[in-house]
Amino acid sequence: MSPMKRRRGPTLIALTRDVSPSLARCELTHLSREFIDVERARAQHRVYEECLRSLGCDIRRVPEAPGLPDAVFVEDAAVVLEELAVITRPGAASRRDEVSSVAEALTPHRKLVEIEPPGTLDGGDVLVIGRGVFVGLSARSDEDGARQLAAAVAPHGYTVRPLAVGSCLHLKTAVTRVAPETVLLNPDWVDARAFDAFERIAVDPNEPWGANALEVGGAVVYPAAFPRTRDRLLRHGLDVREVDVSELAKAEGGVTCCSLVFGAGP
Repeated sequence: MSPMKRRRGPTLIALTRDVSPSLARCELTHLSREFIDVERARAQHRVYEECLRSLGCDIRRVPEAPGLPDAVFVEDAAVVLEELAVITRPGAASRRDEVSSVAEALTPHRKLVEIEPPGTLDGGDVLVIGRGVFVGLSARSDEDGARQLAAAVAPHGYTVRPLAVGSCLHLKTAVTRVAPETVLLNPDWVDARAFDAFERIAVDPNEPWGANALEVGGAVVYPAAFPRTRDRLLRHGLDVREVDVSELAKAEGGVTCCSLVFGAGP
């Protein structure tokens, strides 16, 4: 499908935010800290934005937040559905100041509902497939946050299913949607049986971090670091668009983390 054809129908908005100069002070849970080249990370992020733009997204940047190391990872601040946006309460206290600017950017587009203390919820732990919402119970998202999300989305016909997450930061580190009825997953990090209703593609065993992919407009934005898993996606007939996010990966980031993609409306 050509880029022009992808632009038919509702316009897609992609909220993004530039890489903070303080990225090296990011929160880390499962990775050891190593040097992050911020300028290279910014260059990679710009290419990522261009990839989204080529797939029909209108890029809208949330104001830069130089003092918030993880602010580039806007996905964690909200869960955006067709009917509303749920503003999260990140599990890392250092990240909670990221939320207000993302909420402000979403205000023209969606009714907002907030996760209230003491519940915690990161957007990276929320995977929406149709009217099913999978919520990872992780170091960043707890049962109270999942219950609040369920209460917010139930009136709109969504069903929430909590899932235990281990060995990785977020649910979407372990499983993502790559087509309407297909998921990419690492079966060692999430219970694959939870996704029995879908076609499942497992990551290559040598690429355990390769399950994070972003489906946009019928294509799959995917990290260049995982060529064996990329080949599995290609064998399933998927339109894979590779991007280098190696510097962001050092901050436990991936391709879903760096944007909030949603329909602008008719």
